[in-house]
Amino acid sequence: MNSEVSILGVLVAMALTIILIFRRINPPYAMMAGALAGGIVGGLHITTTLDFMIEGAQLLTPAVLRILAAGVLVGVLIESGAANVIANTIVTKMGETRALLAITVSTLVLTAVGVFIAAAVITVAPIALMIAKRTGVSRLSVLIAVVCGARAGNVMSPNPNTIAAAESFSLPLTSVMFAGLVPAVAGAAFTYFIAKKINNKGSMVTKNREEKTDEMNKPSFFAAISGPLFAIFLLSLQPLFDIKIDSLLALPAGGIFGAVVMRKTTDLKSYMSSGLQKMAGISILILATGTLAGIIVNSSLNSMIMSGLNAFDLPISFIAPLSGSFMALATASATSSAAISSNVFGEILLENGVSALAAATMINAGAVSFDHLPHGPLFHISRDSFYMHMKERLKALPYETLIGIVIVIVSTIIYGGLL
Repeated sequence: MNSEVSILGVLVAMALTIILIFRRINPPYAMMAGALAGGIVGGLHITTTLDFMIEGAQLLTPAVLRILAAGVLVGVLIESGAANVIANTIVTKMGETRALLAITVSTLVLTAVGVFIAAAVITVAPIALMIAKRTGVSRLSVLIAVVCGARAGNVMSPNPNTIAAAESFSLPLTSVMFAGLVPAVAGAAFTYFIAKKINNKGSMVTKNREEKTDEMNKPSFFAAISGPLFAIFLLSLQPLFDIKIDSLLALPAGGIFGAVVMRKTTDLKSYMSSGLQKMAGISILILATGTLAGIIVNSSLNSMIMSGLNAFDLPISFIAPLSGSFMALATASATSSAAISSNVFGEILLENGVSALAAATMINAGAVSFDHLPHGPLFHISRDSFYMHMKERLKALPYETLIGIVIVIVSTIIYGGLL
């Protein structure tokens, strides 16, 4: 038996994973089944296949711990109403005359401070629908503003995708976050441009469902933003002053600090439980992603990609954005694609002179840019949040893909050695 998986095995692993996800099999099980089938078809003994799957999952265990720790901050932001206050304040301050820009910026800020993308979409969607009704812009337009604004923020966020990329390259989380700033701003600007262009396409919002809110217990904007700012401050101590405070400590510390400032410490236990529940699914997905990564790491894919780059005379740095984008298209998960690409292609990028920061940033940009396809959860979460029929939701895909391409191109121009 071989100790290396053939290209056929890799293709079978990816294809079976995609097919099972499309068939509504839970993504973790789909990935594990794909990895098992890929290893066997690729020429491995079943024992070796299982060993590679376990080794791959073990590679991602540190990232899983950090993702679980981030649940404290996420739980505080969402359950305390802080995320809602942040979004509402931005929209109110910018005004309805710049409604689409306000919606784009609000979701960008939410994901940039640590609210994961699905939660940001759910949080801002009711506000966006209310504004769409008042200003007469289309449902499709505000969906693009919300989803792609959140995606832009995800490029520079302390969310699981960025944690996975930073951890794989042993980088400070804030370094990867700050490196994503320019691609994120470019993505947000292009999102606003596209949303404005299509503001009369598709159905209009004639009614929206009002949500009951507890005005008395809402925190102030300063209090709401205090937790994420404190976490980012702690994380920034390493690149600024060489004082290392790992995200395993900084992110939950930010959540606790925010709860104290908002005077909601009595609710902290329930916030933590909620955050843990939200992150548990992502953590399971990452471990399952590791099984697939274990098969790909031990395949001949690297040598094939190197041959392809040499044949077309392309820079080796192109592996980073292309691998992140390809894995995102295959898994429709930013976190999974960042984890797989970083672990599979990280070593070859570093060996060929690509800096760790450039590699992590470009992989992360590719990973977050194409998680919108129908075999992923974000597609269905956003469709439900905006009360869209499947046909209308599908019409957004070309615009989302175009915005994703812009984010990847800007990141590659800056960090791929094209300047």
